[in-house]
Amino acid sequence: MLEQGLRLQLLIGPSIPVPAPFAVVDALTQVVVRNHDDARDGFQLTFTLGRDSMADSSLLTNNYFEPPNRVIVTVILGVLPQILIDGIITNHQVAPSNRPGDSTLVVTGEDISLRLDLQDKNETYRNQSDSEVVETILRNYRTYGLNPRVTPTTRRQAEGVTTQQATDLEFIQDLAGRNAFVFYVEPTTIPGQVTAYWGSDRQTGSPQPELRMNMGPSTNLESLSFAFDALAPTTPSVAILDPNSRQQVPVRERPDPRLPLARQRATALRTTVLRDVAQLDQSEASLVASTLASDNADAVTGTGTVDVVRYGQILRARKLVNLLGAGRGFDGQYYVKQVTHTIKRGEYKQDFSLKREGRGRLG
Repeated sequence: MLEQGLRLQLLIGPSIPVPAPFAVVDALTQVVVRNHDDARDGFQLTFTLGRDSMADSSLLTNNYFEPPNRVIVTVILGVLPQILIDGIITNHQVAPSNRPGDSTLVVTGEDISLRLDLQDKNETYRNQSDSEVVETILRNYRTYGLNPRVTPTTRRQAEGVTTQQATDLEFIQDLAGRNAFVFYVEPTTIPGQVTAYWGSDRQTGSPQPELRMNMGPSTNLESLSFAFDALAPTTPSVAILDPNSRQQVPVRERPDPRLPLARQRATALRTTVLRDVAQLDQSEASLVASTLASDNADAVTGTGTVDVVRYGQILRARKLVNLLGAGRGFDGQYYVKQVTHTIKRGEYKQDFSLKREGRGRLG
């Protein structure tokens, strides 16, 4: 389906996905996979239904795409397979046409973390830290290949009882939020095995190969644009109530644990007062303030399109990347916030969005 050196593999199945039959792969005309750093990943597969009648189409009658079947989309770049998404089918749509061969089937789904979001629960966890609660919940999903990667914490509820009144996914995300953590799942290199990460917002590690603009034959970007939003950064104003004096005590946020990516950090023009924090202790209030400041620190965002064949590899969300050829104010390292893979016959492109806290290249 792809250019020379690039191959697409599609696995489908009720519980353990297997390679899709030739008839399914042959009917596949487009694959779209969306990877986002703070939202569930998703996919959309488009098939042509061919000349046979709608009722008799084998793509529909063989239950390949019956929710909640599992789908794994893998791209093989050279000899290296890379899984783009391991997900669950949620719906399919049929668009009949009066012209033979123009009828289409569109199959849509979300990543495997959807399994954690299907049942509302009332649960109680006694004498467990937040990380222990998360590990307890995730152990129930090992049959789906979820492998927990949980950062240990010591925080416990004052009464020693943690109460859940939400789906497992919502509750895990709530626990992540109050520890200034993130939670997401991402495929490993082994089909059917997924890492469930609960920990700090990682913006570390070696950056991905350079994205290049205006560099002649070395250019691999088809488009690129930037926005500088001076109102995005926010300074939090937080105060707690001293239990002895009954006076408000200002609390400062902790230093941003993320490594700086820009030489000139944007100055925060806005101040946001955090309410409903007066009863927290100083450590908890400082964590809340730090989370708000970190979540609203990025004034510079970039969007663009890269041709994977020219780039030579797959751009990944939740990682760093170097950018060259955009000018002194915008060259340098960025965090990749979102990537959308669009795969057609003979074509593989990625739309992406980048972010960082200011302008100018470090170093």
